[in-house]
Amino acid sequence: MKRRPRRSAPATLSALVILAVCVLAAAVSVQLLLGERPWISYAAVTGWLHGQHWTDLVPAVAGGVAALLGLVLLLAAVLPGRARVLPLRGDLDSGASRRSYRSTLRVAASTVDGISGAKLKLGGRRVKAVVTTARTSTDGLADAVRTAVEQRIGQIDPATPPAVKVRLKTSGSTS
Repeated sequence: MKRRPRRSAPATLSALVILAVCVLAAAVSVQLLLGERPWISYAAVTGWLHGQHWTDLVPAVAGGVAALLGLVLLLAAVLPGRARVLPLRGDLDSGASRRSYRSTLRVAASTVDGISGAKLKLGGRRVKAVVTTARTSTDGLADAVRTAVEQRIGQIDPATPPAVKVRLKTSGSTS
């Protein structure tokens, strides 16, 4: 189970642009059928378009923008997004949300004696923990945090366990 994010934003934006163009075309068509003055003159638009050459700046820029927009929409449709639910090992089709996974691992890092705060980032195959301590002697503290986080990962039992990287900051440091 690897639930991926929906591509609703690009699809909605594309649909709204196409809808706006269709509404405009329909409104101009109805105005022409009723014999009224249309919002956009067909003769003026076609006359301007026929006056353009492929080597002019306006068609080149419009073509480049259209190609770039098409490429962005194609990549949004084809490339997978970050998994929202991380699969767990086992017979059942089960998973854990990224948010709950991260908060559980943050709590595990914070429970180590001497740690005053922890921030975690979940990557594809690794967990980066930045922990803060007020201790002056930090010998073995990073290893203790790594062990606690790895132990919690073992309890959660994800399908692909991530590697754990711990960075230790003292409360007086600025890095």
